[in-house]
Amino acid sequence: MTLLLRIIGNAIALYAAATLVDGIDFAGDGRVDIVSLLAVALIFGVVNAVIKPFVKAATCPVYVITLGLFTLVVNALMLLLTGWLAGLFNVGFRVEGFGAAFWGAIVISIVSFFLSLFISSERDKKD
Repeated sequence: MTLLLRIIGNAIALYAAATLVDGIDFAGDGRVDIVSLLAVALIFGVVNAVIKPFVKAATCPVYVITLGLFTLVVNALMLLLTGWLAGLFNVGFRVEGFGAAFWGAIVISIVSFFLSLFISSERDKKD
């Protein structure tokens, strides 16, 4: 159940980024298919779960030197990688350049933060 909630949360955050940031979109025609949205959310979740820890470990000194601000760069790179992988799987998600990825990663982080507050409070009520 938690995995499904995370995928749906990622899908909502990716949709918000595609809506708010120029250079991030689905299928190129402004139309969002729920299946492609969930597929991109799954790809995004796998990238963040598998690749991001290795990148964070390899760049740990940079995180310390920049007082954690390098996180924004790493998140943008993960979004770019997600766009590239979605293109390989012909899902119809596109990220045009580092600038769009940077602002999209900020939008995704903010939306994910607020969704995690809602999801964790719902989970806490059940316990």
